[in-house]
Amino acid sequence: MTMHFNDETFRGDYTYHNSPEAIRRFPFPFDQDTYMYSVNIEQHPGGPKGSPFEFKFDVDEHYVSEMKDREITLAEDPLRCQSLPHMELAGWDLLELIMVAKAKDYPELFTLNRDGNAWHWINKPLGIEKKFTFLDPTTLPCGPMEYITRQTQGDFALLHERDGNLWMDAGMVTSQADWSLDFDVGMNFFEWHAPVPKARKMGVFDKALKFLLAVEQGQHYRRLNWTMTVNPRLDTSPENYHKWGPEKRTITPENVGQKQFLRVELQTFFRLPRSNALAFPIRCYLMNLADIATQPKWGRRLHRVLRDIDPALAEYKGFAVNQETIVNYLSQFDDGAETSPGIFPD
Repeated sequence: MTMHFNDETFRGDYTYHNSPEAIRRFPFPFDQDTYMYSVNIEQHPGGPKGSPFEFKFDVDEHYVSEMKDREITLAEDPLRCQSLPHMELAGWDLLELIMVAKAKDYPELFTLNRDGNAWHWINKPLGIEKKFTFLDPTTLPCGPMEYITRQTQGDFALLHERDGNLWMDAGMVTSQADWSLDFDVGMNFFEWHAPVPKARKMGVFDKALKFLLAVEQGQHYRRLNWTMTVNPRLDTSPENYHKWGPEKRTITPENVGQKQFLRVELQTFFRLPRSNALAFPIRCYLMNLADIATQPKWGRRLHRVLRDIDPALAEYKGFAVNQETIVNYLSQFDDGAETSPGIFPD
């Protein structure tokens, strides 16, 4: 497998772009023409081949640029990465999970050699080669969670189980959809989900927590979540709302196709072997409306979903101010034809 990595930015001049191949494999989040919250959890990984669901951790053409953007965000705000003292073992668990998976699934990009606790890691795309002692933090330049998540796309929360609940006690969060690790660290499952409208009353979170607490080692699951954002910005944190919030007011009928992005999160879940913590990777994918509409099924379906969505969800998902402009733009791609089941393009 050969892979080309884009030279692109997620801020400033916004040169982010998706190739035709990236468009086709985009994890479009709607399997029907309407949307309401659901637990929507399924096993992971498991294909289809070439999709973001094929491997435990998806590596794509945006990898190198996303890691550069993370470095910029962490330099500006180191609190985007935090780990409470009791979570260090979970960090080592996560490091092992990611390194083993990447070396297995992308052998042309990553290599891991292990001789007992003497490990040798090679990351070719980022030009990293490191020999270290597993479980010895003095042999790494930073904590194990930070070390490996500086080399892995998506955000990461490490959840500690106690008192019949899950607590967000560690994380690397630089591409979140308007929530703050610094605010949420130490909170339990219901506390950090408190801002989400309707879902608690519908019992969605009670069902989700019950399911997650039952996840056993060796079981891996996934779900898709989504929101909307203006411009291909990874860092849409509350801390930087003053930078990205005003961009919502820049949408016009002329530029909406290029500037309005569907922001999809591939959320996965892994029970970790030593710590028994739950790893919660949250991988962000971005695609503008014009690219989405190149797939006729997606153009039709997105028009119907956003046209008919509950107003409270339009507000929460971040596009109420531009909903009319977005729906009017997408209407040109909806010919009234039926859409096929599932999320994949025809």
